[in-house]
Amino acid sequence: MKLVTLSTGSGPSRIGAVVDDGVVDLTGIGLPADMVDLIALGEDGLSRARRAIDGATVIPQGEVRLHAPVRPPNNVMAVGRNYNDHAAEFSASGFDASEQQMIPQHPIIFTKARTSIIGPGDAIVAANDPLTSTDYEGELAVVIGPGGRRIARDRAYEHVYGYTVLNDVTARDLQKRHVQFFIGKSVDTFCPMGPALVTRDEVPDIESRWLRTTVDGELRQESPISALIFDIPTLIATLSDAITLHPGDVIATGTPKGVGIGFHPPRYLRRGNVVVVEIDGIGVLSNPVE
Repeated sequence: MKLVTLSTGSGPSRIGAVVDDGVVDLTGIGLPADMVDLIALGEDGLSRARRAIDGATVIPQGEVRLHAPVRPPNNVMAVGRNYNDHAAEFSASGFDASEQQMIPQHPIIFTKARTSIIGPGDAIVAANDPLTSTDYEGELAVVIGPGGRRIARDRAYEHVYGYTVLNDVTARDLQKRHVQFFIGKSVDTFCPMGPALVTRDEVPDIESRWLRTTVDGELRQESPISALIFDIPTLIATLSDAITLHPGDVIATGTPKGVGIGFHPPRYLRRGNVVVVEIDGIGVLSNPVE
């Protein structure tokens, strides 16, 4: 199932599901209006949502505004240097002031502030970066279902609710200046996410899917998810060994080669650009730059 957070007109946001002809509003059948609350209902919530789709009124796509599908209860958790080719290009750029080794032995974890989250079609405001070094990073995001602590790697997928597309937009000079990643990753509007939350049962072969990023139609990034250095079970096990994961938490899994900082000179985002991140079977996330 492809779940979305939507609004129509000036009404409040609510939960829906994508169908062939448009979107079905799921909030009128007793389901919660917030995605995190739906996720917390687990399989019961999904079963009720599936039953509600049959015979429901379909809203045409053109009459719906989509928002970020989920606003997690905590900061977005993210992973640095999780593709070999990107680790090499980022090391060569000199912009990781905290680097200890090019290929990490353990996952590099940082977070992005919840206030940076925007939805599909919303503008990435490059002017919010005071040092004008705004870069893109197309990524697969994992959405946690059943939470937990010390989740075993071989049971990690039992804790995955689904997947979405995320753009880990980064202010590179802020990232370098402050040595750690948080402030450069958390600039307002620097976490586009969407368009849908695709439940895990829809993509049992997630690691065989491909990610592609374009800027103004030019292909910049292209890689299979299978190229991750630390796969999804490893990331969930690593995080939950120290942190209790909650329903609706989001883990951005890392970006492949082709980010702006990897070019000589760097090719940062500028006003008027359009960045599109696409993952097979998950969706297409498009955002203009202002």
